[in-house]
Amino acid sequence: MGHRHIVRKGFTPARVLGLCGAFLVLVLASFVPAVTFGEWPVSLFKVFVHPGSTDSHVFWSVRLPHVLLAAIVGAGLAASGSTLQGVLRNPLADPFILGVSGGAALGATLALALGLARVEEVAPGLGGGLARLSAPALFAFLGAVAAMVFVLAISRGHGGRAPHAVLLTGVIFNTFAAAAITLIKTLAGRDRLEAILSWLAGDLGSEEPGTLVLSALLQAVAIGVMIALSGRLNLLTLGDEDAASLGVPVVRTRRWLLLAASASVAGVVTLSGLVGFVGLLVPHLLRLTLGPDQRLLVPLSALGGAAFLTLADLLARLLYPVFNQSIPVGAVTALLGGPLFLALLYRSGRLTAG
Repeated sequence: MGHRHIVRKGFTPARVLGLCGAFLVLVLASFVPAVTFGEWPVSLFKVFVHPGSTDSHVFWSVRLPHVLLAAIVGAGLAASGSTLQGVLRNPLADPFILGVSGGAALGATLALALGLARVEEVAPGLGGGLARLSAPALFAFLGAVAAMVFVLAISRGHGGRAPHAVLLTGVIFNTFAAAAITLIKTLAGRDRLEAILSWLAGDLGSEEPGTLVLSALLQAVAIGVMIALSGRLNLLTLGDEDAASLGVPVVRTRRWLLLAASASVAGVVTLSGLVGFVGLLVPHLLRLTLGPDQRLLVPLSALGGAAFLTLADLLARLLYPVFNQSIPVGAVTALLGGPLFLALLYRSGRLTAG
């Protein structure tokens, strides 16, 4: 496939800005029902006209941080999914394929099984805000970073982190992590097993403002790197030899893209657990409708992922009265994403070819 088939002639900065503006409006539109509907309905009129009201307290302390977290997680998953599908030259690649999610899940599961709630329980002498950080979140982040380093280091000796080497190493690590998690769940007490299952299913909480700011900064940097290298990513999809002949430093570009995507996934999985299908469905849908140009796909995937997970989280909260218990957002994205993705595959002819 030639370069002209990857990069459409209609690509212009004006088109990118226009589409990004339209998707940003979509994200903001998804925020309105997300912050108003729920177990406690919130009136935006009371929030801004009566700042001391219960609605205002719920909005600023609970609902808005929760919705912002959903948007941050969705943006990171979808942008990294689009990037990895290009780097690995596999349209079915998702953000969890590198083993980062497996490392995060293993770390969080270990902390929950040990009954650790705060970092101060691990390091009693630690003071300040660090001591109050969530121990499962810290263990998840450390596990994700360890997995990222392991996978990239092992695959480094195979053609400068060739796609097949990265894929195989990630799959093997995820298999190991899944086995270790199963063992820990078997040995954990029943009172702690529920917390483990909830985290693994993907559960969004209401994070501290400082945590949200740090997470947003991490995602901004990681997604910024992916967007900055999206032009080179277009050429990487042609194959290493063709990309190199067009002046792309293949090994260095792939390294930075993998690091950015891995850092993004590590950041969001630490806060949300395993939320599936966002990083697979959103980029695939946009690729079918807008074409394969990563200069469009990466930023639009971030915005589309933010809107998708915000609405999926809203649906999970609206289902609370039906089941009389919280529904993990990961379950909702899987139930929505599975049929939608199959429909997309059918429409694109992948299931009917032959």
